[in-house]
Amino acid sequence: MAPFLRTTLLPLLAAIAAAATLQPLSAQTSPGVTAHRDLEYVPDGHERHKLDLYLPAKAEGKVPLIIWIHGGAWQAGSKDGCPPLREGYVARGYAVASINYRLTSHAVFPAQIEDCKAAVRWLRAHAAEYHLDPDKFGVWGSSAGGHLVALLGTSGEVKEFDVKTNLDQSSKVQAVCDYYGPTDLVAFVTRPGYERHADPTSPESKLLGGVVMENEDKAAKANPITFVDKADPPFLIVHGDKDATVPINQSELLFDALKKTGVSAHFHTIHNAGHGGPGFSGKNIEDMVARFFDQRLKEGSTTVDALVTDSTAEEAPAGPGAAQGGRRGIPWEVISRKDDKNQDGKVTKEEFSGPAQLFQRLDRNGDGAVTREEHDAAINERQGSR
Repeated sequence: MAPFLRTTLLPLLAAIAAAATLQPLSAQTSPGVTAHRDLEYVPDGHERHKLDLYLPAKAEGKVPLIIWIHGGAWQAGSKDGCPPLREGYVARGYAVASINYRLTSHAVFPAQIEDCKAAVRWLRAHAAEYHLDPDKFGVWGSSAGGHLVALLGTSGEVKEFDVKTNLDQSSKVQAVCDYYGPTDLVAFVTRPGYERHADPTSPESKLLGGVVMENEDKAAKANPITFVDKADPPFLIVHGDKDATVPINQSELLFDALKKTGVSAHFHTIHNAGHGGPGFSGKNIEDMVARFFDQRLKEGSTTVDALVTDSTAEEAPAGPGAAQGGRRGIPWEVISRKDDKNQDGKVTKEEFSGPAQLFQRLDRNGDGAVTREEHDAAINERQGSR
């Protein structure tokens, strides 16, 4: 492979693949979930100005809301993937929203944060209609989505990002969960080993509309750290120490700024984890995120923390789940734990939370259910074709 492809294209593909791994499509919802899809949060706006909203079917009173913002290097991804929905937050008594925003092929920064804020304001304006608690909005995102949720968290008072509609509503949020999001793009592209991101074709350059080091003023406006103040909501930041796409110092810098300012922040490092992937699918990580949202949105905790914790990613099984170059598929254990609702050792089409085309590939005998044997055979076939 040409050096240019190794240094520029492969990291981008890794970022997009990691986002897809974390957030499979949810073509159907489980019983007890009411889905409202393709709601326009900017009337007559761009085709990307839409969101999906999932509500408990039998909710009593106002419910807290978790808003998912997808990753994909600001140039790919969609609202169709939604980990909070997949991980059962609606059954836990939350409403869940998943939003689209304009990608860099449509507009450069600050369009992306303007869209995220417009979606928050729309949801708050329609809180009574959908039985949402307007004072309990949490946001969660990974990679580029992690950057945008962090910027939402720190720019609540930054009016220049509030444009378009529902300007009488606040775009503030009350809790932020940031998975490995970029922050200081200047520090990012000058960090040894990540210099490729300084290239004109990098996702960061496309976000700013020019190379980072020639647009430092714009990079500062895109940096969540620029706007940190004591009024910011609590943060949970999670990053892998083997992330070859976004250096862990991006999260370290954000955590240090929050801690110095007196904003509640919890920074969790996953050792041996890369840019998403199986290391972020452990039950310990899921439980930590759930506790964070429960404490901050349901219980209304106002404790100011400055926590630093860590864990070690479990190794995905070698063989069927392993991919060339150290890349791994999603282990059967992860799929079955999330989707095998009745624990019968197979995942039906109705249970499966991933893309329909992936289910078709895994369901090798076409009987409407995937077993471990079929999963492993499909992975082996894929590896053999590389």
